Amino acid sequence: MTTGVRDPREIAHWDDEVDVLVVGLGAAGAAAAVEAACAGAETLVLERAGGGGGTSAMSGGVLYLGGGTALQKTCGFEDTPDAMFRYLMASCGESPDEAKLRLYCEGSVEHYAWIVAQGVPFKAVFYDGCSGEPPTDDGLVWSGSERAYPFRDIAAPAPRGHVPRMEHQTGPLLMQKLCAAVASSPARSALNHRCVALVQEPDGSVIGAVAETFGEERALRARRGVILTTGGFIHDDAMIAAHAPLVGKCNIRVGAEGDDGSGIRLGVAAGAGTLHMDAASISLPATQPWGLKRGVLVNAQGQRFINEDAYYGRLGEWALFRHGGRAWLVVDDEVFEKPDYPREVAAVGETPADLERELRLPPGSLEATLALYNRHAERGEDPLFHKAESYVKPLTRPPYGAFDCTTENSIYAAFTLGGLATDPDGRVLDPEGRPLPGLFAAGRATSGLSVGGYSSGLSLGDATFFGRRAGRCAATG
Repeated sequence: MTTGVRDPREIAHWDDEVDVLVVGLGAAGAAAAVEAACAGAETLVLERAGGGGGTSAMSGGVLYLGGGTALQKTCGFEDTPDAMFRYLMASCGESPDEAKLRLYCEGSVEHYAWIVAQGVPFKAVFYDGCSGEPPTDDGLVWSGSERAYPFRDIAAPAPRGHVPRMEHQTGPLLMQKLCAAVASSPARSALNHRCVALVQEPDGSVIGAVAETFGEERALRARRGVILTTGGFIHDDAMIAAHAPLVGKCNIRVGAEGDDGSGIRLGVAAGAGTLHMDAASISLPATQPWGLKRGVLVNAQGQRFINEDAYYGRLGEWALFRHGGRAWLVVDDEVFEKPDYPREVAAVGETPADLERELRLPPGSLEATLALYNRHAERGEDPLFHKAESYVKPLTRPPYGAFDCTTENSIYAAFTLGGLATDPDGRVLDPEGRPLPGLFAAGRATSGLSVGGYSSGLSLGDATFFGRRAGRCAATG
């Protein structure tokens, strides 16, 4: 199905007319619809599936929030908007949007209260020992690299992963509550409606959309604005090949079927610019359980390339984008334990040289790496990558083993981070940075907070926070 634009002169009649038309009922779409409707705008949400939820309902449900939320305080953690801002500016890629990040950090406490007001429950208990959603229904976790070098020296660390009260995967609960909030608001929903075109005046103003439902087309007029909340493009092979070809090597693509880039293509057809289309979150859970952080992660040259106590999203990005997905986690007999995620043992040897030969690494490379690492580890130091002292231990007890962390034989879970260019109020911008009248976007269809260096919960936090802003802005026309 092609996506593009229609001239309003081609529209014989409008099948429906509202103030604000939201395209997509995931977290961003739900937040946008609730806020637009609460601002007094007649609102209609289109959803291509038979029910709302999208990728957000398939997610772990973690929301990255901070600055001193009620949950953080109850769990005994101090945090400030400034510390949160400094961490995110340092960790969210090479050129994050400073204006968006500042707004997000300054508004995070209020946004948490809004999430709670939508009926999303949080248990005021901190869970240590995992990254992302815990196996319990506890509400606060570490979900990034806040305690790892270099970030621990940039900003005071604080856990900011806010997890709805449900064991394991909590995305379904989050979306159940957000969809219920939409249903109880004045907004209407039209399910099984796939947006196939935007309706655009010759002057560039977007005034509606064309949706297909069960083989029939419906023309929908939007008096104040159309908001695209359609997700990313992880399931579009052509877009992945064009913008982020290494992501095509990943064996798990995180996203609902609708994350096919259709909303991004709709925006581009209307004249939108895009940003950071090469960016993606790559999760490599090589060090779960955390005891495995005492191992060393090496590349195809037998060299370390990162501090192993970094968040597994950072490990994955560095392994894939900087080392082609060629990596192994080397442990000794003392460090060895069963990984939380399926992972093959690629090699075993009585000496580093044996392991090196089994892995077919350059002669002497792994031997030299371990000799240097062990010499400093004897003193609890890691001068190369500054791993936290609690995870620095000499690897000297044979046999030695190497867990396979290559793209062929390990979990590499990916989703895209690039998308439509927007301002902090969700206005879609053209390549020159000018707003396209009547067109808004939020969520993974846009380039949001993280343009690399992902921390768990940023997508849902970003989607709901800026979805709300887009909804309010569109409602005012």
